Amino acid sequence: MAVYALGDAEPQIHPDAYVHPLAVVIGNVELGPESSVWPYAVLRGDDGLIRVGARSNIQDAAVIHCTPRLATVIGDDCTVGHQAHLEGCTVLDGSLIGVGSVVLHNARIGPHALVGANATVTGGTVVPPQAMALGTPARIRENALEIDHNRPNSQAYVQRGHHYRRELRRLD
Repeated sequence: MAVYALGDAEPQIHPDAYVHPLAVVIGNVELGPESSVWPYAVLRGDDGLIRVGARSNIQDAAVIHCTPRLATVIGDDCTVGHQAHLEGCTVLDGSLIGVGSVVLHNARIGPHALVGANATVTGGTVVPPQAMALGTPARIRENALEIDHNRPNSQAYVQRGHHYRRELRRLD
C-alpha cells in the first residue's frame, strides 16, 4: 500500500483496517477498525484531517480531501462509492455516498442518509437523517430510508477486507 507521511503528519491506520496496495493514503488521515480503502482511492490529508470511522469503506477511485479549515469526517458503517469526491464535509454513521457523487465544503450528511449516484451536494447543504439527496444540485427527499439501509453493504465490505487481507497476492 502507498502510505505516506507528509512532514510530521503520519496516517494512523488501525491494525484491523485494510488498505489495498493500489490505494494512496497521505498525511493526517485516521482509519478506524475494519475500515477499508480500495484500489486507486486517494485520501490526501495534506491541509487538514481526514477521519474514517469503523467499518466504513472507501471504494475504488474515490477522492477524499480536506482544507486547512475543514476536516473531512466519515462516520462508522459508511460507504463511499466508486469515484465519489468528498471535500471538507461530514458524513455521519450509516450513510451511503453513491457512485460518482460529490459532497462539498461544510455539507453535512445526516445519519443513515444516502447521496445518490452522480449527485452533487453543494457547500453548506444539510441532508437530514434517513433522507436521500438526488441530482445536481442535490434535492432532498426526507424520511425516505430505513435506519439500517447501508448495513448489508458496510458488512459486506468488512468481510471483503478480511478476505483480501488473507487471500490477495500479486502474480507478476
